Amino acid sequence: MRFLSQLKNKNLTEKVYLLRVDYNVENIKDALRLQASLPTIKFLLNKNATVVILSHRGRPQGKEPALSLKFVLPFLKKNLKEKLVFLKEIPKKLPKGKLFLLENLRFWPNEEANDAVFAEKLAQLGDFYVNDAFAVSHRENTSITQLPKLLPSYAGFLLEKEIQTLSKAMSHPAKPLLVIFGGAKVKNKIAAIKNLSKKANKILLGSSVTTKIPALKSLPAAKILKPVDWIAENGKTFDIGPLTAQKYTEEIKKARTIIWNGPVGWFENKKFAGGSIAIAKAIAASKAFSIIGGGETTQLILQLKLQNKISFLSTGGGAMLEFLAGKKLPGIEVLKI
Repeated sequence: MRFLSQLKNKNLTEKVYLLRVDYNVENIKDALRLQASLPTIKFLLNKNATVVILSHRGRPQGKEPALSLKFVLPFLKKNLKEKLVFLKEIPKKLPKGKLFLLENLRFWPNEEANDAVFAEKLAQLGDFYVNDAFAVSHRENTSITQLPKLLPSYAGFLLEKEIQTLSKAMSHPAKPLLVIFGGAKVKNKIAAIKNLSKKANKILLGSSVTTKIPALKSLPAAKILKPVDWIAENGKTFDIGPLTAQKYTEEIKKARTIIWNGPVGWFENKKFAGGSIAIAKAIAASKAFSIIGGGETTQLILQLKLQNKISFLSTGGGAMLEFLAGKKLPGIEVLKI
């Protein structure tokens, strides 16, 4: 695989780089993914390259103004010195400029169709392709898996860091390795739980996990810790209880490597945020190497202003889970060709 970091001593003048990032965010204030895209953009601009930023946002049905990538223009203009040109349509030839942002790729149905013809239309705009969108590298979309087949391709700084950090945590973690899984969609995490159960010393599960999930019964009982009490309302469980939070905090103190994906309760509601806040603060206070991923989980860390006390915030949610499950991500595999 070729990494953009290998071009630090190269002259990129008059070369056009199609840069796939992930700007699929709702709130700019909590947007880890926006901030994470800046090092690669700045590197290319400083090398005098022309940059065309590609991304999607949401799941639009046609061209929905509310999901336009115009949403990120103020952020980019504030953080980048270069004049930014917004492209509403895909031009046959780029106009004058050094920095471009193309409209939401999903405004064209061909993007999610993984269409080779659509890829050729995008490829005509550039000389090189860079994937810096780890969060969607598990998707077989045109800009992720077809476009890099048509141009010399590289992994950007963010993608390189995601791969290296997660790979090291899975293959050579400092022990004890502690893994925490929460979130509402527990079934989506089963593959990752099974894979990491071979390496982790302990796996802590959130409030949505119950004994009714057959796949969990086959795992080593001594490694899997489930909530012993809950905070519920109207018969529904929304958070881990104080006894569980205390028990989990003690396990966090023992760990030397921690991986956390998914809040352990419905943290958006203050009544049910206690468990997730307790976990977040315990990890921040820990001396362990910590990796936290998933949009809701990183959002909580940013809200609590604990990001500087976490070793690595992953931009991936589903992509992180598939990586932890040991699956091959299409967007990464195509870069190896």
